[in-house]
Amino acid sequence: MPGKLKVKIVAGRHLPVMDRASDLTDAFVEVKFGNTTFKTDVYLKSLNPQWNSEWFKFEVDDEDLQDEPLQITVLDHDTYSANDAIGKVYIDIDPLLYSEAATVISGWFPIYDTIHGIRGEINVVVKVDLFNDLNRFRQSSCGVKFFCTTSIPKCYRAVIIHGFVEELVVNEDPEYQWIDRIRTPRASNEARQRLISLMSGELQRKIGLKVLEMRGNAVVGYLQCFDLEGESGLVVRAIGTACTLDKLSSPAAFLPACNSPSKEMKEIPFNEDPNPNTHSSGPSTPLKNQTYSFSPSKSYSRQSSSSDTDLSLTPKTGMGSGSAGKEGGPFKALLRQQTQSALEQREFPFFTLTAFPPGFLVHVGGVVSARSVKLLDRIHNPDEPETRDAWWAEIRQEIKSHAKALGCHAVVGYSESTSICEEVCILSASGTAAVLNPRFLQDGTVEGCLEQRLEENLPVGCGFCHIPYDELNMPFPAHLTYCYNCRKQKVPDVLFTTIDLPTDATVIGKGCLIQARLCRLKKKAQAEANATAISNLLPFMEYEVHTQLMNKLKLKGMNALFGLRIQITVGENMLMGLASATGVYLAALPTPGGIQIAGKTPNDGSYEQHISHMQKKINDTIAKNKELYEINPPIDDTDAMEDVHSLLTDVPPPSGFYSCNTEIMPGINNWTSEIQMFTSVRVIRLSSLNLTNQALNKNFNDLCENLLKSLYFKLRSMIPCCLCHVNFTVSLPEDELIQVTVTAVAITFDKNQALQTTKTHVEKSLQRASTDNEELLQFPLELCSDSLPSHPFPPAKAVTVEKASPMGEGNFRNRSAPPCANSTVGVVKMTPLSFIPGAKITKYLGIINMFFIRETTSLREEGGVSGFLHAFIAEVFAMVRAHVAALGGNAVVSYIMKQCVFMENPNKNQAQCLINVSGDAVVFVRESELEVVSTQQPTANCQPSCTGGEVTT
Repeated sequence: MPGKLKVKIVAGRHLPVMDRASDLTDAFVEVKFGNTTFKTDVYLKSLNPQWNSEWFKFEVDDEDLQDEPLQITVLDHDTYSANDAIGKVYIDIDPLLYSEAATVISGWFPIYDTIHGIRGEINVVVKVDLFNDLNRFRQSSCGVKFFCTTSIPKCYRAVIIHGFVEELVVNEDPEYQWIDRIRTPRASNEARQRLISLMSGELQRKIGLKVLEMRGNAVVGYLQCFDLEGESGLVVRAIGTACTLDKLSSPAAFLPACNSPSKEMKEIPFNEDPNPNTHSSGPSTPLKNQTYSFSPSKSYSRQSSSSDTDLSLTPKTGMGSGSAGKEGGPFKALLRQQTQSALEQREFPFFTLTAFPPGFLVHVGGVVSARSVKLLDRIHNPDEPETRDAWWAEIRQEIKSHAKALGCHAVVGYSESTSICEEVCILSASGTAAVLNPRFLQDGTVEGCLEQRLEENLPVGCGFCHIPYDELNMPFPAHLTYCYNCRKQKVPDVLFTTIDLPTDATVIGKGCLIQARLCRLKKKAQAEANATAISNLLPFMEYEVHTQLMNKLKLKGMNALFGLRIQITVGENMLMGLASATGVYLAALPTPGGIQIAGKTPNDGSYEQHISHMQKKINDTIAKNKELYEINPPIDDTDAMEDVHSLLTDVPPPSGFYSCNTEIMPGINNWTSEIQMFTSVRVIRLSSLNLTNQALNKNFNDLCENLLKSLYFKLRSMIPCCLCHVNFTVSLPEDELIQVTVTAVAITFDKNQALQTTKTHVEKSLQRASTDNEELLQFPLELCSDSLPSHPFPPAKAVTVEKASPMGEGNFRNRSAPPCANSTVGVVKMTPLSFIPGAKITKYLGIINMFFIRETTSLREEGGVSGFLHAFIAEVFAMVRAHVAALGGNAVVSYIMKQCVFMENPNKNQAQCLINVSGDAVVFVRESELEVVSTQQPTANCQPSCTGGEVTT
């Protein structure tokens, strides 16, 4: 449908001095959309210009509105020379194309320059008028909603979950097109930023078209990534889950039962069924289904796998057709038939969701993963991305066959990632094989009697644990026992899964963060020799990571992993593996075995004494962990292991701290509303070229442990608290350089579960925030002053990079949104969680998907690597907040820093960093105000005010 885009430039403030003679600036603005450009008048001699321009009008198709960003450039006018660039603002128009979303984008936007960072602000108003167009051949997908959250969004219910959608677009990288001219950093960076913004819009539009073909109206679990392939080109790709969602408009639907996020997930109706099947969600068996292949995108192809570790699996035909137990066999068979028929029309029955509507998951089979090593070839034609499409199709086909071998017809918690070094690329995909309830996949095709009998045969709290594959024809060796809860069906002894803990799961004690870390040296090589070496290493690394996870799980006295994420990162001379998950003790599973050291050397008194000492240390550690996490079942001792020292290097968190990489910490329900998001980046350079695998592992372990220790120290004023959604990302940007990025959120909880204690603790914490939080967060934070400083980002301290984002803090607020009666505008909150404790999300305004580049030629003057990265992350936070506030939102949920690519040249005092962030812009209301909302007429676009670090309306 055609449309009209209208833009008004209101004013600017805190612009940099561009004329040294007068210490002022002659600023004007260029507004560009597509091939049309408008200019404002030049406002002479001012750092705070007031343009108050007319409305600039662009008549465009909605296809262009989805693809193109609005580009606003602020320049300094020079009479006798070229105009000097001050900075740019890119505004995504897509949120204005939703019928339920914002009708205007209005606010102060940071003016950003890729060399100097933020250089003041500009006040812009943007409106869109769309006209009806019934052309069925149109190429736009206006109206399809996108959500970054990996669960059904709050205030919506799922009518149908259609399935997997994916797309990728390719292009040449502008960074490598400056062959015949001298590269200018600003021009190169801005060309790159603009191209990725265009590709991102095109990608989102194409995925939206696929959703419309499925008769859906939303994409949930939308994950977009970019692959910098160097001279080969640039790839932007995305995956998600197509759904049909209904808006829950009644205010009563948002009334809370308590502050607990886990109970909050239950009370929001994902699908309004009077008798929902609550026995769903899923763990899995250990990582046994992984295939590694090396194919250099030419005709040359080679398979490489480890024959003695059961890591490579060829699916057997007909596997999984039998019943897992005597009870419920016919009904399971009927369920499988209906599920299979519902999924047969989908090429890849994958779902990027990690939390599900009640009844969606019936059984979980196991974690399935696949990796492939590719040689990059140059992208000659951006309109033909067949090569990259074919690569991912191979990986997905392997995942699908592994799931089928486990007696499952779908994969949930699905994700994809890449690691690129020079001309070699590792493609990775993983998920959890599962049996689904067809009720959510088809519109009214399931008979009520089947639903009822299924519910009768799946006991509460353990149904998802029961194996879906045939016990007599298992695709991998496993110890099976009868469920400790219902004693009817078989369960494995250990469960691994890539999804969140089901809300109905019966858990003993609390959970904890479990990590496996591994480094392996490799010889430097080129092209096919390099790819072959990597392909040969991968199966053994995966096996060692899996072994570490199994033994650390036993050391903690636990028997299940949730939210498992394994990264394999390739560098010039090493491979690194990092696995993170949340360990728990599931009551339905057997008690985990102990760890028994097997001595293999000749009789030696001192050695036997050492073995005895280490065995005692292991047993003591297991006992302490069971006490710490409140796990009290009996103990077996079974397995043997080789490297004991790597197990005992993990130091438990200080008293009062817990950590997990899932949204909700198992075993804790009494959350308070005090919450603080933070981002940390550590970059270390290895000291010697003659490092061994053992030394590398120690360096990597120390880096991760010290990073966690520093977080515990900085957040000590929030005790008792839990670090939730801990997301580690490791990369090897250069030879001998290791970078670890962590994003997480700290949430306090009431240890005594007393309301009065919680209230007192929150009040004391808020008082402390006003006195010592600035010191803890390394730079002063502006809570609620009326004006901004001339430069909102003071110099950061060196040594490490920490950017904390407390929920009551921010540099940019929406000063132009229409205020409600008796209210002022507050700060924009940021959290990686899909919810806000103590509040209800009432409206989703669209996704925030932003890409930034920052480059410097004065690295030492900016505080070194630490100061440079710290300031850049602070600027990214400020720009995200500004864009959300301009949409009328007051929070970003499901926030994630998807990529942080850092490059350094210390000899030339240069550095460059690329950051990609995303999240859902939302409007939320405090639970304490919902009672008023339910009895009075709600006021639209109500903006919160900031009082003492807390947001109230």
